[in-house]
Amino acid sequence: MSDTTVEQPHQLDAAESATVRLVQITDCHIFATAEDCLQGLNTRQSFAAVRDAVVNHQDGLDLLLATGDLSQDGSTASYAYLVQAFEGMGIATFWLPGNHDDSNALREHFTGKWIHASKHVLIGNWQIVLLDSTIKGEVCGRVSAAQLDFLQRALKSYPDRHALVCLHHQALDCGSEWLDRKGLKDSDQLRAQLAQYDNLRAVLWGHVHQESHHIIDGVEWMSTPSSCVQFKPGSKDFALSREAPGYRHLSLYADGRIETAVHRVDHGNSETS
Repeated sequence: MSDTTVEQPHQLDAAESATVRLVQITDCHIFATAEDCLQGLNTRQSFAAVRDAVVNHQDGLDLLLATGDLSQDGSTASYAYLVQAFEGMGIATFWLPGNHDDSNALREHFTGKWIHASKHVLIGNWQIVLLDSTIKGEVCGRVSAAQLDFLQRALKSYPDRHALVCLHHQALDCGSEWLDRKGLKDSDQLRAQLAQYDNLRAVLWGHVHQESHHIIDGVEWMSTPSSCVQFKPGSKDFALSREAPGYRHLSLYADGRIETAVHRVDHGNSETS
């Protein structure tokens, strides 16, 4: 697992309304070759449908969060495809790795004019912190001591800014036994640390290939569907859902309020909900 070193936050200008508008795309599972499929689904085709829906239906976006498992095989070719796709969207894009990603290849190849490696973003009245929850060679995750220290420094440095914290693995169990065994090993420790900060407003993740939204003590905890296959909620063993690929839109208001919705996209490049 790679740990975040001390860095200056990346500062973005918010829209004139001071409302920060962003989308989360997660778990793209792109292969090196265009023909490869995951569970029978061509992941490049489903990702392209999600990307096009974002471009066509979400005007005035300030940034995009790509929250891990961007590649299925960690290949240079998969990241080259994704760079071209994200760069073409013309939206400031920030990423974190998932358990299928090659973190070294991501840092080397997933970069561009619009793609940024910073893990701390300041925009409007908000800050966004992206945590690396991956463990090299394992499916499950952990937020290391160094990552917890990075989180603490970020949130304490800007106590007057509302905070959105992002990671790949689920910060709350999703209720699917097989998935929760492959989740965050130290989720209790992470939640205990997050509970110390009055400026925390939301925690956002991917990994589980399904939608969830809980409000606990005023903090919103959210997972987002994959841009490819979906996992069946509440399943004891591995099972797929028939739900369509999707992404999440969030509006972060200057007073700390959040409005959010998940949008599903069919394979014909048109939005279905």
